[in-house]
Amino acid sequence: MRRAALARVALARVALARVALARVALARVALAIVALSGLACRQDMHDQPRFEPLEATPFFADGRSSRPRVPGTIARGEREYDAHFLEGRVNGELATQFPAPVTSAMLARGRERYDAFCAACHDRAGTGRGMVVERGLKQPPSFHVERLRQASPGYFFDVITRGFGAMYDLADRIPPGDRWAIVAYVRALQRSQNATLADVPEAARARLQAEAGK
Repeated sequence: MRRAALARVALARVALARVALARVALARVALAIVALSGLACRQDMHDQPRFEPLEATPFFADGRSSRPRVPGTIARGEREYDAHFLEGRVNGELATQFPAPVTSAMLARGRERYDAFCAACHDRAGTGRGMVVERGLKQPPSFHVERLRQASPGYFFDVITRGFGAMYDLADRIPPGDRWAIVAYVRALQRSQNATLADVPEAARARLQAEAGK
């Protein structure tokens, strides 16, 4: 009986040893596969499927892998910098003219952007009595005071871009084209509050005079 028990224990130990050896062998195989996979990836990183600069290729008819630019393409950094449009300055001084003709579409866009970004402080007529002023914040000056009526378009563009006094800059919220549109609309507001009959087109003067006579 005792010999039989010892024999069974010996057989069990042999079986366990074989299982352990099998596991070790499987682990080695797995490590080898991982190592080979890593070598394959490293090789791909060193030898990528791409063309080197000026490398020849039969893919294109002219045999060149480096292709000419598409007509009209402007590379980064090659665009001519327009300080008048982007900064509101000409030769370092605040611009006295708009960078492009003022159109009715530009004024309509300026009104929409003015109402969205400016009217809360300056009110829709530009008198500086907006809703936030009624809530206790500092009142901005009216656009209709003589100083601002004489200010250049570049001045207003610069204030929108950089801020002034209690007003923070809006350059990150309003692109340059919309800033110029707002400036044009501010000019229209100033004109509307200080216009004379001579500013009215002749076709409309008679109607206005008739209405005033009533």
